[in-house]
Amino acid sequence: MTKTDAAATDRVDFTASRDEPVKVSRDSLPLDERLDDSRPVHYQGENKRLSTSSVHYGSYAKSVEQLSNSRQSSIHGFDSRNHSQVHLEHLLPNAESDLEHYGIHEFRDGFFDATFYRPQRRNRDEMLHKAKATLPSELQTHHPLSWKYFLPRQWSGIGKVIRKITTTRSGINLLRSFLSFFIAYIACLIPASRLWLGRYNYILIDGTFLTIIGSRELTLSFHEALETIRQGLVFPRPEDVRLQRELSWHFVRLSTTVRDFTIDLSVSKFTPDDARSLRNLMQGVIRALLSIKPDTRLFVSPQASNNSDTAGKATYLQDGGCQALSLSNALRAITQRLAGPTADLISTMTICIISCDAVLIQMGGQRRHLRPVSSPEELSQSLHTLLAAIEAFDSADAMLVDADELCPDLSTHPEAVSLFMFAHSLRQAAHKVQALSTRVFEMHNRCQRWSFQLPSYPWYKQLNRSNRQVRHDRGGLTAGFYFRSKVQLERTMGDLLGQPFVPSDRNDAIRGPKQRASVNSQEGPGKHQSYEAQLVRPGSQELRQRIWRVLHRMQGFESRFAFKVVLVTSLLSVPAWLEQSRGWWNRYEIWWTVVTVWLMTHPRVSGTLQDLAARLLCVLLGAVWGGLAYAADNGNSYVMAVFAVIFMVPMMYRYTQSAHPRSGIMGCISFTVVSLSALVDGGQPSTIKIAWTRGLAFAMAILASILTNWIIWPFVARHELRKSLSIMMIHLAILYRSVISKYIYYDSLHQPSARDIERSEMVEGRLREGFVRIRQLMELTRHEIRLRAPFDPLPYSALIEGCERFFGHLVEVRQSSLYWDPSIGVSNQEAIDSLVSFRRDAVAVILMNLYILASALRADQPVPRYLPSAAAARKRLISQMEEVEVKHKEDSTVEKHVGRRWADVYRYAFSSALTDIVEQLQHLQRYTKEITGEAGFAAIEKD
Repeated sequence: MTKTDAAATDRVDFTASRDEPVKVSRDSLPLDERLDDSRPVHYQGENKRLSTSSVHYGSYAKSVEQLSNSRQSSIHGFDSRNHSQVHLEHLLPNAESDLEHYGIHEFRDGFFDATFYRPQRRNRDEMLHKAKATLPSELQTHHPLSWKYFLPRQWSGIGKVIRKITTTRSGINLLRSFLSFFIAYIACLIPASRLWLGRYNYILIDGTFLTIIGSRELTLSFHEALETIRQGLVFPRPEDVRLQRELSWHFVRLSTTVRDFTIDLSVSKFTPDDARSLRNLMQGVIRALLSIKPDTRLFVSPQASNNSDTAGKATYLQDGGCQALSLSNALRAITQRLAGPTADLISTMTICIISCDAVLIQMGGQRRHLRPVSSPEELSQSLHTLLAAIEAFDSADAMLVDADELCPDLSTHPEAVSLFMFAHSLRQAAHKVQALSTRVFEMHNRCQRWSFQLPSYPWYKQLNRSNRQVRHDRGGLTAGFYFRSKVQLERTMGDLLGQPFVPSDRNDAIRGPKQRASVNSQEGPGKHQSYEAQLVRPGSQELRQRIWRVLHRMQGFESRFAFKVVLVTSLLSVPAWLEQSRGWWNRYEIWWTVVTVWLMTHPRVSGTLQDLAARLLCVLLGAVWGGLAYAADNGNSYVMAVFAVIFMVPMMYRYTQSAHPRSGIMGCISFTVVSLSALVDGGQPSTIKIAWTRGLAFAMAILASILTNWIIWPFVARHELRKSLSIMMIHLAILYRSVISKYIYYDSLHQPSARDIERSEMVEGRLREGFVRIRQLMELTRHEIRLRAPFDPLPYSALIEGCERFFGHLVEVRQSSLYWDPSIGVSNQEAIDSLVSFRRDAVAVILMNLYILASALRADQPVPRYLPSAAAARKRLISQMEEVEVKHKEDSTVEKHVGRRWADVYRYAFSSALTDIVEQLQHLQRYTKEITGEAGFAAIEKD
């Protein structure tokens, strides 16, 4: 490894002078000067000097001559600044200071150049104030454990439940659930049937069959999703975080509801294929709306500009002459020609959504309850109107792009580009709405009848799935959804992670273009090897790896759950095996303790203090009320039936429809066991003893199940939240790498296909669900008691919001890359090769930052104070791209006029999204440091 004399020192210090760097050893400086990093310090490690020696420069260096020509000038001036450069300036402490490489660059595989700036000072109060706006609505209310608001909230909750039961179908569902219990309870009160059922007649028949027939939930999901879509079609409007989260929630809910519909036996006019098709089309509309920036100025007419005003003017060549036009005149031309067609497009899209909603409500048989504002017959006319509006918009758009009022280079005018991007994004959304309306129109014309729809979900997937009612009755719904989404997302992202790219060998640098094309056509530009194939090795290593996989699988939550249940039930059943305690164990039916532990122990969640109190209260109320039911008239069946109605109606509602089903089911079981046990035993030895022995057995079981979950492998929401953010950052790094490699810097023979786009949309849908589940997980932290201090969700909420915005920019990059190729401006191979290392640095810095932040969250360790500057790497790449474009301008392959203008529009969107990713990365750094802390220099000072 050779070095120049200029780089012979260990480090290059830039603190002495901004213009003339002084070459000193940093280790020889005092500690205070070493910590003064207000100016950049460039850590290059073992770098290479460009020379004519035969040194392998890795897959990034094509030839020494190409690289030396492409790096002949340092990256300084920004005379032709574009929007991304200006946007990057506020991200760097010293925007005008840059580093001189002195001819030293890193070209080895697996290495990259990184610039380190002193981190900007964090204003904690300002950060937390901004974080308040990112909190979910559930976390913006008063704390649920606050005694000041607990009783008023419970009282208002009772009123809401009464209104819900009396004014909605919840009352019908409650009546259906209660009747299924009450019929069985009456059968136990009748002497003849009680004797026929036997000693333990209170093991009642569950009325689950009645809860799985019907398609109301599917229709309601479609209706609410379309209503939220209609709200999202209001333009212009300020950016509404609440509306965006509602759209994401319905994106996830549609998948869950359709899956439940295909799992259950149902009576509906919807077929499983129709349900899946509608889900995909609605999700397409939601995806298109989420990509639109709603705060547009397209419908605001700009003021006329003064001809003498030179601010914001654009110059371009036309017919060999130079003509200058004011930017405001160009904006006026855009608004005058597109504002009207765009407004018509928005109104017709809204009408189509309303008409689709009316059709689906009628097909679902819910017209009387949901009362749509439109009739199904209006869909045909709405669809024709939408097609006419689309045609008018396309005509106006084509005329505008060909107009002389616009300058060819639109990328230098963000205001004009933003108008074009809004209009074109809305046009894409109109295409999605058209496809949805067409599908609904076809379904409406079929005149389908009500019919039984058998389960159509794949059987091998049904083994790991349950329907909506089972999930509700089991409890722990939020945690269950989170862990299911987590496993599914890890499997999906593992497929992307399992395709590492092995760079080409060094001989590729000396091959000619034709030879490289020949080799790539046969073997591809590199070798892809799956992650599983890398792990499995022949012979003993393969056997050991399989054994490890089995043992690792046995450490999952299923094995832990089984261990806890076996441990607790074995300890509680010890009296049954001892001669001196077997009598009272059977006499007082203490074996209910073992049964209750098995019912109450959840495989995922531990249960909070509020859950413990609610379950104990319901159990004690059920035992007392069951004893009173028998003692009121010495076991009169009619009196006991009245007591059952009074107590079981609210308990059945709590079990079947509330968010706390486990306390409800324990109240039901406690009342049933105590009342019917007293009836069977004739109140002997006494009603009081029957009530307190059974009630104590239930209470001990609840205490044992919750305390065991608290002690052995507990579920702590705040710890899981921190780990989930770490995993999400890893997923974002994988997605970033996938987007960069598949949609931006791909080989000409491996362009993204329709299948790649479809798979990318599937991955993005899984990630959207991941963000929804993480926010739901954050809501569980309010119910946990923390002895050290109250848990502060603000930095976590801001970090979730930052990760989601980072993800949104990645989606924007992928969508823009479909309309603009980064190599479209320059087709010269030498120019493309000169950008490779700069692109590598820009990508590697972002990946390294994400991996560092994810590791700090996972290990709960402080983040290093100095992190590689992604803004500096992005800035150098943009500067080099400008130099290359100027140098090879004559080789540009961009078509003039229409092609050039649309290329400029998407080039701006593409570049600004990548720059926004850099800005968002600093947001992630700040809030991650707020959570885990920042690593200082205590060890250095101690030495």
